Parts: sequence; structure tokens; C-alpha cells
Amino acid sequence: MKVSVLFPGQGSQYVGMCKDMHANPEIRQLFETASLIINDDIADIMFNGPDNRLTESRNAQVAILLHSYSAFSLIKNKVEMDAVAGHSLGEYTALLASDVFDFETAVKLVRKRGELMSEAGEKAKGSMAAVIGLDSSKIEDAIKDADQVVVANYNGEGQTVISGPTEGIDYAMKILADMGARRVLKLNVSGAFHSPLMNYAYNEFSSFIETFEFKDPKVPVIMNVSANYETSRENIKELLKRQIISPVRWTQIMSLLLKDNKKSLIEAGPSKVLSGMAKKASPEFSVVSVEKLEDINF
Repeated sequence: MKVSVLFPGQGSQYVGMCKDMHANPEIRQLFETASLIINDDIADIMFNGPDNRLTESRNAQVAILLHSYSAFSLIKNKVEMDAVAGHSLGEYTALLASDVFDFETAVKLVRKRGELMSEAGEKAKGSMAAVIGLDSSKIEDAIKDADQVVVANYNGEGQTVISGPTEGIDYAMKILADMGARRVLKLNVSGAFHSPLMNYAYNEFSSFIETFEFKDPKVPVIMNVSANYETSRENIKELLKRQIISPVRWTQIMSLLLKDNKKSLIEAGPSKVLSGMAKKASPEFSVVSVEKLEDINF
């Protein structure tokens, strides 16, 4: 079965995630390894919360990676992958699935990424907002006058996320609502992710990531920044750095999959967010969500 595998990003976490998979000895070993690396009990954080503890970027990013890679580990021998992609944080799981780095490296990278993004949010206060029911090109034009506000996520036709300083976001939200957006909703996040306000995290993470060796991927990875297949370890490392301050081009990634007739998709990880996006992107996509143990018998 030839498929493209997708991995979700931050925001898909929930208390109780991956609890059923933990009974599997292979998955339990992944949890134990992750707990040693972060010096905390990741199973307790994921299974028992509370929600505000799990939602901290430093914990959420490790938890989502762990859930997604656990699901992938249980299905990888059943599928033949023709491409992988991940939404923001999910890009790290995609690279892990493609053997660009090992599990320990992935946990170290996302833990540091989460810590630095939180720190950047403290240093440069900002926020994000989801804009529903308005074309992205109209949004781009409308936010030109909003100080430092940029598009952070192109999630699909009629679903775009903007990011920037809090005052700029408030100003942009009013303009976009007046333009006829069906809904403009401020997001509960700790910073202006995927914007220049993350420059502190970008600079620090750029140095950190250079301490790790990458390999060329075994399966083409469609990266967020380029919205294109990447097969070079050097390019991948540079794009991971830039991803912190650049938009997630998910709409373009889905268009590429459709153009190349890669219509059989599996989403591995919590909450089925990407499955919903794929179904809205095109009725031609066939999507299977692998979130729980019962889902692996597809």
C-alpha cells in the first residue's frame, strides 16, 4: 500500500493521548527514552496532565512527537511511503520517519525548540489569530498596514492563521472582520509563532541544531518553508531553522500531493486535524487517521 504520511503539529495535544498504545512494549520503550532525555515523566504529563502542564510548548512538542511516532511505529511495516510531511512541529516526526535523524535526536530537538519558542514569546510579546472564510491573498493585502503582522499558517482555502505583535493582531482582526471574514478568532498561544518575533528562537536554535548530524532522507520530505520535496540533509537543516520564523505552507503542500497523484494519505498522531484539512482540500484525497490502537487495522 503506497501512501503519503502526515504528522500533526502543536495544538493537537490532549490529556490522555497515546495511553492505549503505551501497553505495547516497543512504545513503552520510546516513552522511557523520552523521559530520560527530558528528565521528566512524559507518560504522566500526557496521561494525567493537567492540561496547562501538557500545553506548555516544552512538553506539548515532545508529547505530540511521541504520540505521532508511536502511531507510525505500529504501521510502518504495513505501508510503502512515497512522501512524508508534517505541520510545523510535525515536520520533525516526518524527518524521523524518513530516518534523517534518530528518535533521541528528535526528542532533543523538539524539546529545545519548545523551550526557545516559549522564551521568544516572553521576550517579544505577540499573539496569533485564525481567519476563517477569507481568501489568503485578501488577508495578505489587508495586513500590510498592521505592524509586523504576517501570515503564519496557510492551512487551506478559507483557513489562514496570522501572527505578530498583540496590538497589530488586534488591529488586523478588526480589519479582517470588517472585510467579511466568517470568523476571526484569537488563539490561545504563548507567542507569535512563525513570525519575525521568533528571531530569538531562530538564532539560538540555529546554533543548537548544528551540533547534530543529519542524513539524507530515505523518503522525500515535503518541507513547510519550501512546500516542495527535499532530499538533501543540508537543505533540510536550513529549512528547519527558517521554519521557526516562516509560514507553514500547508495549502501548497496539499496541492503538491494532489498534483503528483499522491492521494492516499495517512495521518499518524493525535486529534485528526490534518485529516479534516485534507478532506476540505479535495474530495479526491483518501485519508486514514491512526490515532489510537484500534486504528492500526486499516
